[in-house]
Amino acid sequence: MVLVEIQDTLRSSPAENKAMKKASFVGITTTSLFYILCGCVGYAAFGNDAPGNFLTGFGFYEPFWLIDFANVCIVVHLIGAYQVFCQPFYGFVEKWCNKKWPESTFITTEHTINLPFNGEYQLNYFRLIWRTIYVILTAVVAMIFPFFNDFLGLIGAASFWPLTVYFPVEMYIARTKLPRFSSTWIWLKTLSWACLVISLIAAVGSLQGLAQDVKTYRPFKS
Repeated sequence: MVLVEIQDTLRSSPAENKAMKKASFVGITTTSLFYILCGCVGYAAFGNDAPGNFLTGFGFYEPFWLIDFANVCIVVHLIGAYQVFCQPFYGFVEKWCNKKWPESTFITTEHTINLPFNGEYQLNYFRLIWRTIYVILTAVVAMIFPFFNDFLGLIGAASFWPLTVYFPVEMYIARTKLPRFSSTWIWLKTLSWACLVISLIAAVGSLQGLAQDVKTYRPFKS
């Protein structure tokens, strides 16, 4: 009875859409502020000679704790981003293989494993092996690829507009049934087209950087 009375005095949790809207606003505002500062201030200070890594691009690596902290943040960020971008590809390949070879027990069979403190877990050998090989291959390619900054910029430019701007804007317009040529519709379309132009300019700059890297690249010779 005491527990019921205590729960009755607590505020109910906010709606999921309101919580996610606030979280998205804070996250996007924070990252945009840092990105704009790094891009604009770095270019204003160093021009085209601005290094790809502001912490280590000037030839010194102190304080070491700051470099280590930045690397940890990058690892945490990329682990989540890697999962988000790879899961649809994983699902596509596995569904295609299930349709292509439905009689293969190696591909379709789920093995039940009892995990301590976690209950039953469904393990598929094909999923385990193919995903492991994919992660190893992508890691090896990432380690040997000599043009990290410009290539990363090209990938970011190619994925920014469709994933971050176009699809969310179109889904919002469809969900809210905004009338065509209304003020909000015009503003959203203008935002979408402006971001498309920015993405194209960024892609051109990345391609130009890749071309310069190819000309100046000298592979290591033992």
